[in-house]
Amino acid sequence: QVQLVESGGGLVQAGGSLRLSCAASGRTLSSYHMGWFRQAPGKDREFVAAITSTGGNTYYADSVKGRFTISRDNAKNTVYLQMNSLKPDDTAVYYCAAKRYSNTFYYTARALYDYWGQGTQVTVSS
Repeated sequence: QVQLVESGGGLVQAGGSLRLSCAASGRTLSSYHMGWFRQAPGKDREFVAAITSTGGNTYYADSVKGRFTISRDNAKNTVYLQMNSLKPDDTAVYYCAAKRYSNTFYYTARALYDYWGQGTQVTVSS
């Protein structure tokens, strides 16, 4: 069992930055691919970014490419999402998720992730 706890959300003006953290307990994260998703009011939860278990590969939604950076520190059992040049459209609850290691990683598929955090609110004002 893996417990995930997100932190770092808050209120920021457009153009600002935030760094989200996802701390894991229960198991070492080095055996898991990790993803960040977000859900705005009235919308489906959508893929934001993902990183493979070793950190060797990263993936981004087109809407955040060039502005967000996912990273991980397996020694600290933590995954990060650095968000720069934030826009009001980035306002959402952000969730991290863990998927047990597999050779193939369908990183956008919500249903394939095994564990989820409770989410952290990010609000970007215009």
